[in-house]
Amino acid sequence: MTVFERVCDKLSVSGVEFTVLRHAPVFTSEQAATVRGVPLCTGAKALIVKANDDFLLLVVPADRKLDSKKTRTKLGVKSLRFATREEVEQLTSLQPGSIPPFGSLFGLPTWCDLALALNPTINFNAGDHAISVSLAYSDWQQVEQPQLAELT
Repeated sequence: MTVFERVCDKLSVSGVEFTVLRHAPVFTSEQAATVRGVPLCTGAKALIVKANDDFLLLVVPADRKLDSKKTRTKLGVKSLRFATREEVEQLTSLQPGSIPPFGSLFGLPTWCDLALALNPTINFNAGDHAISVSLAYSDWQQVEQPQLAELT
């Protein structure tokens, strides 16, 4: 199964309502928001990082930047860096920018910035630069069960 199919399966099995939008490929959060016709803040940007010796998936609103110092403190780690393109591809089989906010699909712990919950609905690329999924934040949180913290 593709990552997109795995996302849909995970949501369907959980009984969660979601919509799929197929569109021209997008490579920035701004392009994604425009093609989806939604505010930038509703984008659930998935970032793979290496915290000390472990890889994690962090989910932040697309209109915000990760605060490395705050995140290191919340995670209780000394070192934090973004995964390289090669590491992202090795861990997920995906290109950066197409990663859905489900670390559980890749065996990675998921952490979510508290600000994402300010959006009733979230949107994200689902394993492909040309496929987006939209669903209620509360449904995503129930399905993925991320650790919640102030990361931005």
